[in-house]
Amino acid sequence: MSTSRRWTARELIDLVLDDGSYESWDTPVDISGQREEYQKELRAAAERAGTDESVLTGRGTVRGRPVAFVVNEFRFLAGSIGVAAATRIAAAVRRATAEGLPVLASTSSGGTRMQEGTRAFVQMVEISRALMEHRAAGLPYLVHLRHPTTGGVYASWGSLGHITVAEPGALVGFLGPKVFEALNGRPFPDGVQLAENLAAKGVIDAVVPAEELPALVDHALGVLVDPADGQTLERRTPVVPGTPLDHPVWEDIEITRAAGRVGVRDLLRYGGSHTLRLRGTDEGERDDTVLIALTRLDGRPCVLVGQDRSRQTPATPMGPGALREARRAMALAEELRLPLVTVVDTPGAELSPEAEEGAIAGEIARCIATLVTMTVPTVSVILGEGCGGGALAMLPAQTVLATSRGWLSPLPPEGASVIVHGDPSHAAEMAAQQKVGALDLLADGDVHGVVPEVDGDTPETLARAVVAEVAARLAS
Repeated sequence: MSTSRRWTARELIDLVLDDGSYESWDTPVDISGQREEYQKELRAAAERAGTDESVLTGRGTVRGRPVAFVVNEFRFLAGSIGVAAATRIAAAVRRATAEGLPVLASTSSGGTRMQEGTRAFVQMVEISRALMEHRAAGLPYLVHLRHPTTGGVYASWGSLGHITVAEPGALVGFLGPKVFEALNGRPFPDGVQLAENLAAKGVIDAVVPAEELPALVDHALGVLVDPADGQTLERRTPVVPGTPLDHPVWEDIEITRAAGRVGVRDLLRYGGSHTLRLRGTDEGERDDTVLIALTRLDGRPCVLVGQDRSRQTPATPMGPGALREARRAMALAEELRLPLVTVVDTPGAELSPEAEEGAIAGEIARCIATLVTMTVPTVSVILGEGCGGGALAMLPAQTVLATSRGWLSPLPPEGASVIVHGDPSHAAEMAAQQKVGALDLLADGDVHGVVPEVDGDTPETLARAVVAEVAARLAS
């Protein structure tokens, strides 16, 4: 297995923290009550590792932003967690909570310390309790998994991050492959517990070398911690309610379906900063038809979740996994006390036996239910296509916006035509009858603002206009 450089705990701290900002929170470990043989192991481990335990904790700054840290030292008994190490971790997390600091954890461990048995094993519960108190306080928890991270460490504080990344080539898994082989008489399949595979499956957010951790922490905390900036993008005068449509709404439908139409990626490219993409549900599912990001839209920090029309095709429709990713974004926004921005742009949710068995209807319902009960500010944008339950799942924000060519319908107009007329040839007529266009939605009070599209608009100019309106609504 090819891995990146094996960093010691002190090397990683020196790499990530700003020079001169390191402050240790660790107190000396008393080993006098341990068995004599185990005391010898602990002394030998300390001499080999250059640390008094398998974790170091403290505080420092990353590009000027204060953070608390918990870093494993693998050279100390394979980074295993005994009672003293667990007590140190929980104390550091609780101190970070009391001081209002984000926590950055970097793991490298074989798991629970076997020399201390069950008493060490149950300490993972106390670490988890401290971390959930930290999260309940609305404070960020960032996790960096190093090679190797297995067992109880991965199954507790290694898997509770708001954002979780792993170093390239890292072995990350619940069961150590050597233990599996010894118990089962056959090797564990190659590649399953590899960081890259876990990222592809939606278990972790990304594979990130240690050298890039300062930039990642900077981007994340730039959204999660820094106050809002002043707005710089020019806001267009919103459409006045009651403004009549001066062309057939079918023209809008065709334009929003065309290649080159503005998409969620354009909003981030031309109106976002400090953007950090998150991938997957963090529960082993990933669907790229939905995009999740921490970002600042025209200076306003938020969690953004958007339907990415460029990734939705007949072969890759938006399935239930995409909506579970969307609910992850909603939960992150609520817990981190950040505004949520949702972007509606979809030809519709997946219609298939697999989607039915994956609870597509239930996921639509749960997205709607989550959105209408959120306590943080929420803004949704009908950017283009808004078809069916897949669109409705991400619509009901406190403030609903649309572009002037955006539209919303219970089915694609062709489908509505089949139901009413028996064939799809009356699609344009059905779209007009159903009042699917943004101006009708505004007149009926189903959207709260419409961003005008103008002649000569490009994805960049329209994206900037949409972001300016979203930021203005968040600011107010």
